[in-house]
Amino acid sequence: MNSVISGDTIAAISTPIAPGGIGMVRISGAQAFSITDSVFTAVSGRKVSDTDGYHGLFGRLHDEQGEIDEAVVFVYRSPRSYTGENVVEICCHGGIYLVQRTLRACIHAGARPAQAGEFTRRAFLNGKMNLTQAEAVVDLIASQGQQSAQAALSARDGAVFTKIHKVIDKLLEVSSALAAWVDYPDEDIDEVSDENLKKSVDQICDSLGMILKEYDTGKILREGVSTVIVGRPNVGKSTLMNLLSGEQKSIVTQIPGTTRDIVEDTIRLGDVVLHLADTAGLRDTDDPVEKVGVELARKKLSTSYLVLAVFDSSEELSAEDLELIEKIKDRPVVAVINKTDLPRKLDVEQIRKKISHIAELSASAGEGVQTLEKEVCALLQLSQLDSSSGIIANERQRACVEEASRTMQQAQQALMCGETLDAVNVCIDSAIDSLLELTGERASEAVIDKVFERFCVGK
Repeated sequence: MNSVISGDTIAAISTPIAPGGIGMVRISGAQAFSITDSVFTAVSGRKVSDTDGYHGLFGRLHDEQGEIDEAVVFVYRSPRSYTGENVVEICCHGGIYLVQRTLRACIHAGARPAQAGEFTRRAFLNGKMNLTQAEAVVDLIASQGQQSAQAALSARDGAVFTKIHKVIDKLLEVSSALAAWVDYPDEDIDEVSDENLKKSVDQICDSLGMILKEYDTGKILREGVSTVIVGRPNVGKSTLMNLLSGEQKSIVTQIPGTTRDIVEDTIRLGDVVLHLADTAGLRDTDDPVEKVGVELARKKLSTSYLVLAVFDSSEELSAEDLELIEKIKDRPVVAVINKTDLPRKLDVEQIRKKISHIAELSASAGEGVQTLEKEVCALLQLSQLDSSSGIIANERQRACVEEASRTMQQAQQALMCGETLDAVNVCIDSAIDSLLELTGERASEAVIDKVFERFCVGK
């Protein structure tokens, strides 16, 4: 594949559009060096065009109005660059005006404004990375914790591609054996014996199933989990919300029914992001405003994935508590036993009979958050996830694996029903196509366009 994919040269700001210590304009394409030479003068007198790759120059930026700023320019020569083309990175002071004026100067000198994700798209088309590695760039930028960042970095290093290709290689092995059987039906081909073929198909199905299972847990790491805090009035839901948020998001009083509306925030608990919702206390009430709040709380409870059910350690379980326990016992739930700084009256073992994950804490004293973190992590099975193993990262990848899994299950069914091996081979070929679409080796232009829609300009 050629190292330069098009005749035009693109430029974009590759740092946030906000004041900062450093701002960067990236240029990529055949004219990257000559364009930079027209807007930058090195104090050494050396031209960018005459500079070796992986070297930097210090000097001044200028346009038709005069000097812009001092800057450091880094040079990367094709094909040893991010895009595979000639690339220049102009680093100046991070004032919005300075960076935007630098970009305008580059465009006036002949560059074209880059489209969203165009630098990474060129890297993909130039063979610098596969499609899963390109998608991992977005996930790295968006990562919100250690495990999500590790998963994205591993994918950027090729872990997802490697894992998927192990399945593809197994599929190709079976497909080749079936093709040999078609050509030489009278030969005894060990790989297509009933026992060995069934074993191979079962192994492939198991591998695809495990990849899909890991995706569900990995999605929690990447996107966070919708979480609702519920319980009867005055058990400490709002105090817990404020403790986890690190600020007073919810009003806290001794008056039952203070919380009328849903208060929401996004927080990080250990390595998982929780999209928290503090709700009105669940109880029967004649107050028309509170009644609306209770109804909103019940709706939020039904739509959230994770439930933090709060109980008052200093009081015995009430009828409302018991009703809540029955309602949520089969959900992903952590029972939060609050007010542990007060004398204990609550029978925790009664809760444990229905809910296995329990965290005891005192929200008002700010104690016990680590226990809650541990229980949430255990419930979501995050500790069992090897984030470096290559976890598929988005709905496009999941859909490809799901389609491959579906067709391989059809292959299993065909073998069980005694259908011809031709039918099995059709299923295997379809699974191969789905997985090659995932890696980008057989992805359509429309699929590639969709992938790079997620990118920001400058990356």
